[in-house]
Amino acid sequence: MPTSFWRSSETIEQLNRLDRSGFAVEFLRRNARYRSDYIRTLRQVARGGIDPASARSDFARRWGLRFRPRP
Repeated sequence: MPTSFWRSSETIEQLNRLDRSGFAVEFLRRNARYRSDYIRTLRQVARGGIDPASARSDFARRWGLRFRPRP
C-alpha cells in the first residue's frame, strides 16, 4: 500500500482488525529509519560487502525481529 493511503479511513479500519504481529509489521513498514536500514542492508548484500545470513541476523537484532520458518 502506498504511504499516501496510510491515513485514510479505510486503512484505519484495516489496522484495527490486525493482530499484534500484523500491527508490528505495519508499524515498522511506516518507520522511515527502518525502511532506510532495510535498503542499506540490501545494498550491502548486493555489493558483496556482507554475508546475506549475517546481514539478516544483524538487521533482525537491530530491530528486535524474530523470523519463524514457514510451515
